[in-house]
Amino acid sequence: MGTAVDAASKESNGSSHTNKNVKVVFVLGGPGSGKGTQCANIVQHFGYTHLSAGDLLREEIKSGSENGTMIQNMIKEGKIVPSEVTIKLLQRAIEENGNDKFLIDGFPRNEENRAAFESVTGIEPEFVLFFDCSEEEMEKRLLNRNQGREDDNIETIRKRFKVYMESSLPVIEYYNSKGKARKIDAAKPIEEVFEEVKKVFASTGDKVEA
Repeated sequence: MGTAVDAASKESNGSSHTNKNVKVVFVLGGPGSGKGTQCANIVQHFGYTHLSAGDLLREEIKSGSENGTMIQNMIKEGKIVPSEVTIKLLQRAIEENGNDKFLIDGFPRNEENRAAFESVTGIEPEFVLFFDCSEEEMEKRLLNRNQGREDDNIETIRKRFKVYMESSLPVIEYYNSKGKARKIDAAKPIEEVFEEVKKVFASTGDKVEA
C-alpha cells in the first residue's frame, strides 16, 4: 500500500533503483527537537528500522574503506559530502536489511538531497514526520544536555539553527504541498509528543507491535 516504487517494475534510466518495495518515512526537525528519542520510540512500538544519515557516514569512515577515507577528507576540508554518497549508503543499508519499513533521520537536509534521493533510489517517502519546535525551546534543551558535546555552545547552536531553517524548510514545504508533511508539536513533554506520533503512524496503517 506504500508509495514506494517497486523498482523491478520501473525502468532504471541508468540509475540503480532499490530492488525491494519499502516504506520510508523521513524524520526532520531542528537540533534539540527530540528526533532521536522519538525515533527510538517508533522503532520499539512500530517495528521500523532507524537509519541515521550521520551515523552511516561515521560508520563508513570507521570502516577504513576507500569511500570512508574520501568522506573523512571531505569533512576535514569543510566540504559537504555529495548527496550521491550519502544516498548510496542509505540505499545499501535498506537493501541489506531484512525489514521493509525505514525511518530515515536527518535526511534529506535540503532540496537537492531530496530530489537526488527520489531519482537514485526510486523511492518516494510515505510521509515526512516534522518535529516542530521553537528556537528558544531547542536552545534551552541543547544547553541543558549533559552529553559533553563541544558543539553545544550558544554561538554554534544558533549557526546550526540557521543552516537547518534555510535548508530543511523548503523540503518540508515541498512535501506539505504534496500532502505528505505531518507536523508534530515537539515542544510538549516526550510522552505527549509520542501520543501525537502514534496517531500519525496509526493513520497510515501501522499497528503497535507487542
